[in-house]
Amino acid sequence: MIQIKRVYIQFSEADGYRVLVDRLWPRGLSKEKAHVDEWLKEIAPSDELRKWFNHDPERYPVFKQRYEKELASHEDLLAELRKKAAHGRVTLLYGAKDEEHNQAVVLAEILKRKD
Repeated sequence: MIQIKRVYIQFSEADGYRVLVDRLWPRGLSKEKAHVDEWLKEIAPSDELRKWFNHDPERYPVFKQRYEKELASHEDLLAELRKKAAHGRVTLLYGAKDEEHNQAVVLAEILKRKD
């Protein structure tokens, strides 16, 4: 099972395996408070794409398309996440304030699509 959650929201045992999918560490959050099991910077959008998107909801459709293309070169990491999700809950963590327009939403859709 795959779910997404903002990293600033209270940690819960029900989250299962917690994976941070941001390229940058979330501001103002200690590693202890974040309860991150794995930080997959490599699977996050490239710096170029992240800066271009700038969390602009109007750019989200193009961001999603470009990010999916970037993810195609990380099939090994996607396969690892799918394997973990097949054995338990995986929570993709992100720092963005927008809960509908971020890379974790795109990543979760891709992981579920190929389950």
